[in-house]
Amino acid sequence: MDLPNIHITQLIPQRPPFVMVDKILSCDKTAAKTQFEVRADNIFLDNGKLSAAGMIEHMAQSCAARMGCLDRMNDEPIKIGYIGDIRNCQILRYPDCGETLLTLVTIVEEVFHLTLAQVTVSVGEEVIATANMKIAMTDIVSKG
Repeated sequence: MDLPNIHITQLIPQRPPFVMVDKILSCDKTAAKTQFEVRADNIFLDNGKLSAAGMIEHMAQSCAARMGCLDRMNDEPIKIGYIGDIRNCQILRYPDCGETLLTLVTIVEEVFHLTLAQVTVSVGEEVIATANMKIAMTDIVSKG
């Protein structure tokens, strides 16, 4: 599967203007990498920087992109997930408009419909945010 060329809305239920991932660069059962450019028309922009809410939404959508990618690889419909918990969230700095975020989602544990992921957001080599996210998956299929 040519991941970088799959339109992200084929993997996540969000639609513009709430799409906070541009593409998925890699994906497997244990990890995924996403990319996102902070643009001037982003609804989570605050004084030229991506807000805390935007950072958290980007991290959650990176997790969703991984799950959607796995669904697609298994020829299953894309399902909807919900944030169940966020712990140890550290935003070291807010990215500026024009910067590109590279995000690594590393799976810590998966039990039934719950996934615990460690999410790390970087700009270049600089880590700018981390969090542990628990995502609860449903059997509800995305209508996207």
